[in-house]
Amino acid sequence: MSDPHEEAHTGPVKTPKQFLAVVFLSFVVPIFVIIGLVHFIDTQNKPSAGADNSSEAVAARIQKVGAVQVKDANRPAKTGEEVFKAQCGACHLSGAAGAPKLGDTAAWAPRIKTGYAALLNSALKGKNAMGAQAGGEHNDYEIARSVVYMANGSGAKFAEPPPPVASN
Repeated sequence: MSDPHEEAHTGPVKTPKQFLAVVFLSFVVPIFVIIGLVHFIDTQNKPSAGADNSSEAVAARIQKVGAVQVKDANRPAKTGEEVFKAQCGACHLSGAAGAPKLGDTAAWAPRIKTGYAALLNSALKGKNAMGAQAGGEHNDYEIARSVVYMANGSGAKFAEPPPPVASN
């Protein structure tokens, strides 16, 4: 009698040549797939979200924290009008961010009533939407002259501040 189990063990691979081809491809195909994936991932430029890796951006990120500016302490002080045009006029001519306009006596009246010292303090340290003006392009004396210029142009009668005394 013949064994009935021998016919049941047949599959798609019938010859040793087919068997070697299947074994070879089962090792080679995954290797090429892995190489292709690594190449796909490695060659694409994928910076982090919002990151700019250009040489200018890297230089900006690694620059020194502080900088020193040397200003000529002996330069002539700018007038109140010059400082107003250079720094204050952007907001105080248009009324941006609630700034009182130059010449608007109704808007300036309550501010003028607080006095020159309060106005100067607000200008140097900032108030509401106006940032601090001290430590910027103009020195405190020039800012004080600008405060007097704006207030006097809007109904005040403040005297010009005296120039700072040089310290030895």
